[in-house]
Amino acid sequence: MDHIVLVGASAAGLTAADTLRREGFTGTLTMVGDELQLPYDRPPLSKQVLAGDWEPHRSALRQDTDIQRLDMNLRLGCRATGLDTEDRVVTLADGDRLGYDGLIIATGLRPRRLPFGHDLAGVHVLRTLDETLTLRAQLLAGPRVVVIGAGFLGSEIAATARGLGLDVTLVDVEPAPMARQVGSWVGGLVGDMHRDHCVRLRMGRHVTGMTGQNGRVTAVTLDDGSRLPADVVVVAIGSVPATDWLAGSGLPLGDGVLCDRTCRAAPGVYAAGDVANWPHPVAGRRVRLEQRTNATQQAITAAGNLLSGPAEAVPYAPVPFGWTDQYDAKIQTCGWCPSDATVEVVDGDPQARKFVALYKVDDRVVGALGWNSARALREYRSHLTGNGAAR
Repeated sequence: MDHIVLVGASAAGLTAADTLRREGFTGTLTMVGDELQLPYDRPPLSKQVLAGDWEPHRSALRQDTDIQRLDMNLRLGCRATGLDTEDRVVTLADGDRLGYDGLIIATGLRPRRLPFGHDLAGVHVLRTLDETLTLRAQLLAGPRVVVIGAGFLGSEIAATARGLGLDVTLVDVEPAPMARQVGSWVGGLVGDMHRDHCVRLRMGRHVTGMTGQNGRVTAVTLDDGSRLPADVVVVAIGSVPATDWLAGSGLPLGDGVLCDRTCRAAPGVYAAGDVANWPHPVAGRRVRLEQRTNATQQAITAAGNLLSGPAEAVPYAPVPFGWTDQYDAKIQTCGWCPSDATVEVVDGDPQARKFVALYKVDDRVVGALGWNSARALREYRSHLTGNGAAR
């Protein structure tokens, strides 16, 4: 194998490059990325960078010298636009064609958008560093903020904006913030926390429109007819896998790049991170994880399997792990925390906002959540397997 192309220049792509070099690959390595920046970390964007606690450069995943040591051809600021798996060629937006012997797809996500409103100034999504800095500049003007979508990202943005002293309203169709990710009971506690910090919650409501004046947003309209005045609106209603460039490639696509249990999508082609969808060998179903920890772990497996070949490839069976920081709360999840699970507090006190809860389905533990209880959660995490079951 002489040439490996990595499409995607964030945590998964960079970890794949690290792994390939560490495992002894001495051939040509080319990294392709949409953005001009060297690889940076995304979790701090909605928190430390948006709040101004970190200068943007602190989100970099490696020092420049560490990137140089990987001896890569960097094609940054240039989108991949097509893939020919028969001739093993990646086509770029500038017309260049990159032949490859091995390919790792780590293109991540693109923010989902509403069918209206995004043509108005003051309406934002947050995925990239540039988008974060643009939003921060507008928050510094002291606007009234409406955040649409109360998942991890939307709840973090609301907390950060409130920390800047802004007037914030958080809207979601679910009955509580983060209900899809951690269930309605824990979601209710998250809602209480936001109310305690004077965030207005409009849960169980659909956004039906936005109004503007002179091309700038002035309000968000909900399905009950109410109107939320807004100078800045952040749309955080989830993301979709960035697979548009793979249309016509012949790769199996669905909710992401459909891989086998070793992260292989086609001969010589592997996927890792948010974009990869694979049959979890222990969970017994296809999964796609939008978690920072997964991006790193899956990239290590995908790169190792690319080098070793299908005969020696190993299945990828992680215990999912995620976290969110809001105000003074660090909420961590491991395993699976389905919204229909039974939740049992096994350590601490929810009223004190310091506890561990187990998630059970059919009396079987499938996941755990810690609220300001990292050490206690670690003990339970060590007893979970890839499907959350106790060892």
